[in-house]
Amino acid sequence: MCGICGIVTIGDGARVDAALLDKMRDTIAHRGPDDAGSWISSDGKVGLANRRLSIIDLSHAGHQPMSNEDGSIWIAYNGETYTYAEHFEPLKQRGHKFKSQSDTEVIVHLYEEHGAECLHRLRGMFAIALWDERKRELFLARDRLGVKPLYYTFAGGQFIFASEIKCILHHPTVKREVDLNAFYHFATFLTTPAPQTLFKNIYKLPAGHRATLKIDSGELRVEEYWDVFDQAEYDPQLTEGDWAERLREKLTESVKLRMVSDVPFGVFLSGGIDSTVNTALMAAQMDRPVQTFSIGYKDAPDFNEFVWARQAASYFKTDHHEIQIDVHDLINFLPKMIYHQDEPIADPVCVPIYFVSKLAKECGTTVIQVGEGSDELFGGYKHWIDILNLERSGWRMYTGMPTPLKRLGLAAAQFAFSGVRYEYIRRATMGEELFWGGAEAFGEARKQSLISESIRKAVGGITSHDVIAPFRKKFNERSPHHDYLSWMSYLDLRLRLPELLLMRVDKMTMATAIEARVPYLDHEFVALAMSIPQKIKVGDDLKPKHLLKQAVRGLIPDAIIDRPKQGFRVPLNDWMAETLGTVGRETLQNFCARTDYFNWNVVDKLLNERDELAWYLLNFVLWHEMWIEEIPNPKFQKPNTRGE
Repeated sequence: MCGICGIVTIGDGARVDAALLDKMRDTIAHRGPDDAGSWISSDGKVGLANRRLSIIDLSHAGHQPMSNEDGSIWIAYNGETYTYAEHFEPLKQRGHKFKSQSDTEVIVHLYEEHGAECLHRLRGMFAIALWDERKRELFLARDRLGVKPLYYTFAGGQFIFASEIKCILHHPTVKREVDLNAFYHFATFLTTPAPQTLFKNIYKLPAGHRATLKIDSGELRVEEYWDVFDQAEYDPQLTEGDWAERLREKLTESVKLRMVSDVPFGVFLSGGIDSTVNTALMAAQMDRPVQTFSIGYKDAPDFNEFVWARQAASYFKTDHHEIQIDVHDLINFLPKMIYHQDEPIADPVCVPIYFVSKLAKECGTTVIQVGEGSDELFGGYKHWIDILNLERSGWRMYTGMPTPLKRLGLAAAQFAFSGVRYEYIRRATMGEELFWGGAEAFGEARKQSLISESIRKAVGGITSHDVIAPFRKKFNERSPHHDYLSWMSYLDLRLRLPELLLMRVDKMTMATAIEARVPYLDHEFVALAMSIPQKIKVGDDLKPKHLLKQAVRGLIPDAIIDRPKQGFRVPLNDWMAETLGTVGRETLQNFCARTDYFNWNVVDKLLNERDELAWYLLNFVLWHEMWIEEIPNPKFQKPNTRGE
């Protein structure tokens, strides 16, 4: 696992500045503390750099950037290709020479053989930058599910890319400006949908996409190379039991693949189904105890899952470790969190992920398996079940009414409902999609009062449904099933997972030099899960994770399978009532006084009601102070944003 960055000069522009490239590289030393390398082409037009966290082939032979035999191909690579070993012999038989045992070198030679199509032979997570001297092209790629991020921009006659935005901001011609359209969408989705970021003119490559940059003209071509339905194959002859057996087999394979490592590995264990299954499948393939790690809260025991985690750890005889944090840990960590996020990821779970990652690193564990993706694939959230019930009952009836009646209903709803319920009625009236993702903050109606009039005018008549509509169109064209759970899974796999949940895992684990692996998001497992219709996954009575529970029963204790879902939560409302609320209020009030993003009276009401939505706004404000205004906040210690 690594961090990468690079600079490519377009046309007849200036040579790549070696000192600048090294500065960019070392800004992300936290992603790769074990080694550092830079390479600049003989004509000075292309520079690639890498910070290495050694996982596979710990020798210097794995040093990056790495080339093929004649130096015509150079690569900077962040990720892991779990099936890399199976490619060695076929490539050697084709005449390729290897100087290492690394997956990086396998990718170089696969590219020589297959060009851009080599991605279809990679099973893992990755962000790839590859320079092809013969074609005079830069090739970029982000893995299918978006586990690894990759950002880019054009500035000063050059193309700049990196694993983290903070690298790009070192370039002297890159301006720090807010993309107001992205800000508008952030207020709803808690993140910015790809390819936008909150920085104007800085973009992220979407999950499952690749790009080719022609150095002479500067033409950048971005294209999708994989979709979650590409390998989905529904067989109506299979019974529920058949599907459960297939899921168990494929998940076992996925966990085993993610144990490929030359350094110690373990599991983040909450005691829920997903993390306990990870632990069980790993323990079954090991001759030593699994390393497991859990986190809880000193001042909010009701939020802790230690009793379940300890039960799972005892059952599988793991080497178990725990840590507890409180509101003061959060406040002290906030500046570092904002620094490592680059753009706000307004999910409070970033905080416990960081501290449990730090615990794992301190215990000598470098690779961790996590449970992201399971709930999205199998309907594991209660509010998803609520939406499924709504969609197949009153929603359908209401959307079928004549438009004049719906508008009358919307007008009446303004007096009877607020928040989410009113937003759903508004969507039905406007003919919009009901489900906009598993994490929503401010709907369109609430944004009209929250965001200032000048910002609303600046973004024109956009709506965040503009983000949802293209995904719905693709779903309708590609899905073998048109049930609503399949739509919900598809949208979250394309939006919330890569740009929010996986971003938070990547940024917080890499901040501590930990590599996180995601077995539920193995692309073959995802393809299998997306082949299965709603009626089999959750049944006619809409039971969360019904099919997955059947698949893992007998693998983990029934008590864990049948326990009420608690989820990975943070006692944010309690903390907002304490010190965090005090410093948060002052920070938000000062920001509203000197800028024109939010209406203070709306923010003030959220604070008075201890509404969790105020936390999302605080994230944005702290980000704006650090990265846009570059001013110190007296309530927080500001880290060095020019490199840690």
